[in-house]
Amino acid sequence: MTDPFDPGSDVAVYVHWPYCARICPYCDFNVVRDRGRAEEQAGLVAAILDDLTAQAAQVGPRRLASIFLGGGTPSLMRPDDVAAVIAQARSLFPVEGSVEVTLEANPTDAEAAHFTALADAGINRLSLGVQSLDDAALRFLGRNHSAAEARRAIDVAGRAFDRLSVDLIHALPGQTPQAWAAELREAVSLGFEHVSPYQLTIEPTTAFGRAAARGDWTPPDEDTAAELYETTQAVLTAAGFEAYEVSNHARGTAARSAHNIHVWRGGDYVGVGPGAHGRLTLDGVRTGTVSHRRIGAYVAGVAEGAPWAEREAMDGLAAAEERILLGLRTVEGAPLAAFETVGAVERVADLAEDGFLTVANGRVAATDKGRPILDSVLKALLT
Repeated sequence: MTDPFDPGSDVAVYVHWPYCARICPYCDFNVVRDRGRAEEQAGLVAAILDDLTAQAAQVGPRRLASIFLGGGTPSLMRPDDVAAVIAQARSLFPVEGSVEVTLEANPTDAEAAHFTALADAGINRLSLGVQSLDDAALRFLGRNHSAAEARRAIDVAGRAFDRLSVDLIHALPGQTPQAWAAELREAVSLGFEHVSPYQLTIEPTTAFGRAAARGDWTPPDEDTAAELYETTQAVLTAAGFEAYEVSNHARGTAARSAHNIHVWRGGDYVGVGPGAHGRLTLDGVRTGTVSHRRIGAYVAGVAEGAPWAEREAMDGLAAAEERILLGLRTVEGAPLAAFETVGAVERVADLAEDGFLTVANGRVAATDKGRPILDSVLKALLT
């Protein structure tokens, strides 16, 4: 019988488009401003297509699992370029029938105008970075859209795509559980099948990190953050959503992100574009790749046959640890064999006895008690 948790030999494709209309103060991704870069972008598209071809030759004949265009803001890409990338991936990794093709978008009027063209290009799942439906929160987050503009974009997206996901950020300064609950309920009412609520993370290298270090503002304390997390689970569960991963909720199994599940199950994926990460089986060895971050360096690297700034062959221990780190974030959990590889079976038993983990059918998963403190559970397992 086929293991439903085994991603098999299929390979997914992740495309990183680094351009953004505005750099958000909380963002620490590999992004640049999208201004006067038409020639550079044309060169980058050509490099991405060449990189896909070269990596396909290395991994050999495989079926396509999914495509995910992230960034940055890939909804700023020309629809013809999006179509070219999708066609290239499908030709290199042939698969019968449809596959999930996700694109991340911002809900501005300008980008919404391209949604129908993006659907025609082959996008069948749109992930909207709404982040908030409150104008004050959007100003604080440095977003370049209003709540009304977001609602208009959602309406347009609903007519162009059958599958819609929304990103929302919580744990903002002064945010109350009541306000957050109202925002979640509105998001649900707008027709999304998938909700990704993220707690605001303050990275020291970002504008928010520097502002917080100066004492310009203070994020919510741990108790308030915990209450906001509990509010998330209560509201979305009541609306028929399942938290199939710590920060991802789907209304039914079919609404889950097939691309992310493939990655979380330890499947291979090609990463193309500046700074893109990949995981490939090369010569029988699980290998991590990271592309050059700078656009010029990436384009030059592809031309020279060296797109990767980093390439790391992972031994069995490193691969098992990664499998645990990813798997425990999901309701599926991770295979018990991975814990055996890292010598953590006894620690699994102790944490299961304390109610933080459950062990069944050869898999280990975090419980409702363990998921809110998953970082601590992982630390106890792997250190």
